Amino acid sequence: MVLYGGHTMLDFVGPHLAFASAGMRVHLVSDSLDPVVSDTGPAVLPTVTLESCPADLDILFVPGGRVDEVLLDRAKVEFIAAHGRTASYITSVCTGSLVLAAAGLLDGYRAATHWATRDQLARFGVEVSDERVCVDRNRVTGGGVTAGIDFGLTLVARVLGEDAAKLSQLAMEYNPRPPFDAGSPEAAGAEVVARFAQFAEATFGERIDESIARTVSRVLQRRAAPSDA
Repeated sequence: MVLYGGHTMLDFVGPHLAFASAGMRVHLVSDSLDPVVSDTGPAVLPTVTLESCPADLDILFVPGGRVDEVLLDRAKVEFIAAHGRTASYITSVCTGSLVLAAAGLLDGYRAATHWATRDQLARFGVEVSDERVCVDRNRVTGGGVTAGIDFGLTLVARVLGEDAAKLSQLAMEYNPRPPFDAGSPEAAGAEVVARFAQFAEATFGERIDESIARTVSRVLQRRAAPSDA
């Protein structure tokens, strides 16, 4: 699980709990072992660095969050690209799929992201899914934030079997009954969606637009470059 400053904590905590409850060994990877601060303030302690991370990973995972900086972080993107060439499953939740796309790991695949960034993901040439959990061969991607729990259980079922996933779900007492039906733009309605758009634009709109533009330009240049056949 690749961490970066500005990640959304629930994007990886949900899947992490599902994986750990199923007995998986999980590595939290970052540049150093220093605390990595999330987009809402709490920090997480990595367990390995980019250099000390095991070479062969069964699952490569990128959480979402404020990805404007990590998209331009060559070391992390190259780490993700390199490990994605050998990982059995390449995965993300929320805007983490934008980072996978920047690393070239979603070329020719369908993937999900947070509903508000579907247009951004499409700029990479990715076939965008509106599913809560999108499975396309060995690419497994979740929608926004809370979809991470569904994503985690889906992946546990694929790797360890349905019984393991059910035990993990029971251990978490994952039995959601939200107090409001406002978890999608269709359900929330135009007024709430408009208020969210104002908040998002004021919070990170310009930064993410610039980062996406620069990253897409780099990706297109890479695709246009002749291969070393």
